[in-house]
This record gives sequence, C-alpha cells and structure tokens, in this order.
Amino acid sequence: MHILVFGGITVKESKEKKTKLPPAMTEEAREKQMVALAVDCVEERMRTGKASASEYVYYLKLASTEEKKRREKLEEEIKLLRAKTEAYESGKQIEKLYADAISAMSLYSGNNR
Repeated sequence: MHILVFGGITVKESKEKKTKLPPAMTEEAREKQMVALAVDCVEERMRTGKASASEYVYYLKLASTEEKKRREKLEEEIKLLRAKTEAYESGKQIEKLYADAISAMSLYSGNNR
C-alpha cells in the first residue's frame, strides 16, 4: 500500500493495478485529471467511512436545491451575456451596412465624400 497526500488529506492507495492515464496535453486537461483523482479519493474515503465531515458537507451542499438553483441562475446569466454579445456584434454589422449604403447612395447621386 502507498500513502498519498492530497491537499493535506492522506489517502492509502491499494495495490490494485489502476489504468494509467496518458499525460495531459493541456493545462485544462491536466486540471481535469487532478480533480477526477481527488474526487475518486474522496469517494473511496466515503465508501470506507473515513471521510471527514467537511467532505460529506461539501457533497451534500452540491446536491441541495439551493445549490441547484444557484447553478441554474448562473447558466441563465451566461446565456444572457452571450445574447448581449451577439446583439452587440449584430448592431456593429448593421451600422457598417448603413454606412456602406449611405456611401453607395452618395456615389450614385454624384456626391463624392
């Protein structure tokens, strides 16, 4: 058995052969791997009854209705920001079309600017 330490939490690793993941190609992928490992460690601690109270509270909070509503609100805020960005970009395109149309009309009427 090996003893691993994750953020001050000591976890014993069994001798079972685990599938070794290939090295991550990006920082984001590496972060996801590390989070997955940490979650696996906490899950094992919960299964064996050795998890701390704060680990249980963390996962209970994730499952609460208040947390779900907070996440839904955050998702809606993100959608709203994307819609505002699209509207802004669309407005810029319309502004350019108007400017091009005015310029073309000026040329057509004989007024060179």
